[in-house]
Amino acid sequence: MVRDKEQYKILIVEDDLTYAVMLKTWLGKIGFLVTTAGQVSKACTLIEKSSYHLILSDLRLPDRDGTSLISWLQHKGYAIPIIIMTRYADIRGAVQAMKDGAVDYIAKPIVPDELLRKIYEALDHPVAGNMDNHPLSATTSGNEERDDFLEGESEPARRLYDYVALVAPTPMSVLINGASGTGKEYVARRIHQLSKRADKPFVPMDCGAIPDELAASEFFGHVKGAFTGAVTDKTGAFEAANGGTLFLDEIGNLSYNVQVQLLRALQERRIRKIGTNKETQVDVRIVCATNENLLEAIQEGRFREDLYHRINEFTLRMPSLHERGEDVLLFANFFLDLANRELGRSIKGFSPEANKALLAYSWPGNLRQLKNVVKRAVLLTKKEIVQVDVLEMEESSAVKDLSLHNVKSEKTRIEEALRMTGNHKGKAAALLGIDRKTLYNKMKTYGM
Repeated sequence: MVRDKEQYKILIVEDDLTYAVMLKTWLGKIGFLVTTAGQVSKACTLIEKSSYHLILSDLRLPDRDGTSLISWLQHKGYAIPIIIMTRYADIRGAVQAMKDGAVDYIAKPIVPDELLRKIYEALDHPVAGNMDNHPLSATTSGNEERDDFLEGESEPARRLYDYVALVAPTPMSVLINGASGTGKEYVARRIHQLSKRADKPFVPMDCGAIPDELAASEFFGHVKGAFTGAVTDKTGAFEAANGGTLFLDEIGNLSYNVQVQLLRALQERRIRKIGTNKETQVDVRIVCATNENLLEAIQEGRFREDLYHRINEFTLRMPSLHERGEDVLLFANFFLDLANRELGRSIKGFSPEANKALLAYSWPGNLRQLKNVVKRAVLLTKKEIVQVDVLEMEESSAVKDLSLHNVKSEKTRIEEALRMTGNHKGKAAALLGIDRKTLYNKMKTYGM
């Protein structure tokens, strides 16, 4: 008999994204760990990076036929059973695929119970060969998409993560440009995971949340008694990240004086804690992120050009969610699973009308907005499927007003939100319909 299905990872190779999402959602709810690929080439890349116990592959794919994946697996020595999915008109091709080495085939439209039976049979009788190339264990599968984030199947997503894979093994500093909510921190973590520093610390810092008077302490640390309130020694971010990666989010928020201190540390690879003359050597890779145009900040005298070139040996641009096409559906289902776990619900998916609405919307708040919309929809859904009427995707009046860049109205609204929340910045940001980093940026712009 097949072992506990939660131990099994399935790769779906299907260029019809809606169909792939449907299968992934269904199999995921059963308990399998599922990853998707829209092309044979992407599937090959995923297989080389991780282990899979079963592949469900369409017969006709954009770059090559599913049969070519079978021959590639055999050539590489990967003993992964593969089930071919095909239309009735292509049954002859599926039969040929079985002669080539597929363990089974199933005709579309797929009957769920039949597919599940074939999956169990394939897992009970794996093909002969070598699976030791990719040992599966809980400790080695931490980079799977299902665990923490999705990378997506769209062309902008593939291009982005091709660049990530290219730059990650190098020692180059990376600057990630992108709007709020596009997933910049995930990309920074992915760079670290794929780098030669993966076994060392990854330390994220939100530069928008650091008061100028505490910046040196946060970066470099301090010793007990160095200043009023320094009741214990503090390890700074550079020391904590020694040997690993330091991620500086919203680096454009740092004051000019703090930029000078940061530049010195990067150039000399040495830091000095506040309250001591002793210097400590550090080995840190820098990955930075910003939603600001730093070249404009340089022209306006708000950002040092020498620091810009130090942190920007390689630039990555984060695509907006609207640019990523049907990736929206992948993320929506991913966030649906997260919301189900968090809220104790068991919503199965989205109606066809809801899917159309998700794809048609512009998503100005990107992934963060989509996550909130899905979470609210899960809470409001009374049956098993999210309907379009619970998808609240209109921008709030606060967001629209803030987008006008009217100094007087923005500042007034921010002051009112802070007053109403007792100066609680997180609650004020939520009240205004913006994220906390944007609030910090605007408060800094208006000298608040």
